[in-house]
Amino acid sequence: MLHYPKLRGLPVAVGGDVEARHGIVLAKTYPAKKCGVKTGMALWEAKQACPGLIILPPRYDLYLRFSRLLREIAGDYTNLIEPFGLDEFWACVTDIAPTLNDGKEIAQQIQKRVLYELGITVSIGVSYNKIFAKLGSDINKPQGMAVITPQNYQRLAWTLPASDLLGVGRATEKKLASRGIHTIGDVACTPPELLHGFLHKWGVILHMFANGEDNSPVAAVGEEAAVKSIGNSWTTPRDLLNEQDCQIVFYGLSESVAERLRDLGLCGRTVQIQLRDNQLHSFERQMTLPKATCLARELSNAAMQLLRDNYNWHQPLRSIGIRATQLVTQNEQVQLSFFEDESKRIQWETLERTIDGIRGRFGKHSIDLAFMGLDKQLGKLDAKKDHLIHPVGYF
Repeated sequence: MLHYPKLRGLPVAVGGDVEARHGIVLAKTYPAKKCGVKTGMALWEAKQACPGLIILPPRYDLYLRFSRLLREIAGDYTNLIEPFGLDEFWACVTDIAPTLNDGKEIAQQIQKRVLYELGITVSIGVSYNKIFAKLGSDINKPQGMAVITPQNYQRLAWTLPASDLLGVGRATEKKLASRGIHTIGDVACTPPELLHGFLHKWGVILHMFANGEDNSPVAAVGEEAAVKSIGNSWTTPRDLLNEQDCQIVFYGLSESVAERLRDLGLCGRTVQIQLRDNQLHSFERQMTLPKATCLARELSNAAMQLLRDNYNWHQPLRSIGIRATQLVTQNEQVQLSFFEDESKRIQWETLERTIDGIRGRFGKHSIDLAFMGLDKQLGKLDAKKDHLIHPVGYF
């Protein structure tokens, strides 16, 4: 609204590119929300719910700039700032604000400065831990402020839907609801061993969150969280109809993952794929490799094996992704095999690093494998360039 002031008060949504098949609602104004428009809703569905809906394209460059400016304002109060996604962060001000009331005063100063200096509103949660601070920031939007203390958290937090608790997504919400657990208070009062029974370790973590037992520190600016996985996915410009289509896309994605692994001096022990068909049903499968790798060839081969073993082509695929997990450093000792020609592997790695260098100088498509040209639409993928790094946040 700051950049389109004439649209203030109207139902507006930021939506993906329908032609590029990213046709979902990414964000919406409060008038649109009142009409039933929800984040993640397909654009055609959002237009049905709100016939007068105005859809604007996303502007990631704008969001990144405002995110940086907002954090600079918070940086005047503390260097303990930990990003959580593109438009949220935690800031620890304990050193200058020993009580929650002191913290509230600083939060109010930040709110006023952001509105005056940037022209946008922000909602802030003040609490004694990160989970309740995040929860508080969602309570009184827009330009809201909530202070959650050890004395009032049961009154403020426990009556809220379980889905408001960090870590409760749609699938977890359904599992909880099927057992009569609908609020954060229900989660808090359910025995942790019962939650563990159907949510495993995650159930115990959610029980701790609901009871305010989060002691994780806020990371200082410049501290990098340990990288736990590296991956890319792509909603393709057309449906993938066969293995050849998938092989082209998986290899393009694997090149991005492999290059980023090499840049960080890492290898992945496990390969995970994500598949979503054109009916929006999705699932994941993974396999552990005989040897950790940073080679696109090996990542892609593993992805194709997982695809062949687990997908029967009952529907065309709309998007696919690949991720390397169980990361280890490249200098970690490995057990060599009598039955593999290790020199061949070294040659492949040398080749892929050489390709990295050529592309670094002359562009992604200055050199490609021949089979990537079998489909010009799919072969044009530049996953590394299109990749946006979002902070892992709490985990």
